[in-house]
Amino acid sequence: MEDDERRRLGGNPDWMSRLPGELLDVPLWNLALPGSHDSMSFCLDVSSPVLRSEPGFLRLTDRLFPCCTRPCVSRWATTQQSVLSDQCDLGIRFLDLRIARKPKGGSKLFFAHGIYTLITVKEALDELATWLDAHPKEIVIICCSHFESLTDEDHVQLVEFIVTLFGNKLCLSQDTPTLRSCWARGQQVVVSYDDQQMAMQHPELWTRVPYWYADSPDPEKVIAYLEEKQRGGRPAGFYVTGLNLTEDAPYVLLHPFQSMRKMTMKALSLLLRWASEQRPGDEVTGVNIVCCDFVEVSQFCSLVIDLNSKLLAAVCTETPT
Repeated sequence: MEDDERRRLGGNPDWMSRLPGELLDVPLWNLALPGSHDSMSFCLDVSSPVLRSEPGFLRLTDRLFPCCTRPCVSRWATTQQSVLSDQCDLGIRFLDLRIARKPKGGSKLFFAHGIYTLITVKEALDELATWLDAHPKEIVIICCSHFESLTDEDHVQLVEFIVTLFGNKLCLSQDTPTLRSCWARGQQVVVSYDDQQMAMQHPELWTRVPYWYADSPDPEKVIAYLEEKQRGGRPAGFYVTGLNLTEDAPYVLLHPFQSMRKMTMKALSLLLRWASEQRPGDEVTGVNIVCCDFVEVSQFCSLVIDLNSKLLAAVCTETPT
């Protein structure tokens, strides 16, 4: 991504290192962090079959008419357009990685959303590791989940790869990470692993990060759902507020020429306006990670990062003179 293009999109490759000193001791789960929903869906493989976990009628349609089914699935399952390093350059600090074993893919692991990706887990995480080396004061949360068709041995090898790749950069799950503490220890990666057994066996792995999403194509219903969740109080640690819309089969049938991108673009201004009114922090309604689709086509990252100025004002008010 060229520098002028990055500036136009509001690039924030080193925004954590530039936060005011008053925020350096705030736990990361009390900061506002931009995240991407289904971070690897930019490289879906239309030659791959529909996931086994998809509804039976969709898998049947895929077997009968793959040339029609798979492009349609791709159109609705693609929620991002940029590789991970470009997402991180924009300011993304939470990556939603849905891992899967591809049929006839050998021992390699891929990602999936409706169908499988072209890029492997190893390729994507290697790219992220290279980016982290170039930005030593940035911390990224990696959420590994779904694990479509993974075996116990797959889990063991995946965790071994993650621990070996990131090494001392990994934040331990018993810690309360802040920017200052992470910098002092050279830590840059929080790995949430949505397999309780594996997470309990490895101190480098964190348990599942709660993700609030409305499962609706209607942005007003998404906002109503998120506000209802807020009234119940935020989780104590990391958690995600999902601005992403979700289509269902009836919606797709009624909108045959639409796509996830078109649906998102129509709703984005309303969703971002709501997000701009939020505040981070440990209060009942405080946001932490805010996730969105197509993070590169708006000022989403800059908007979420700027929410931390509200937290700064609160910290300054509490500091005795």
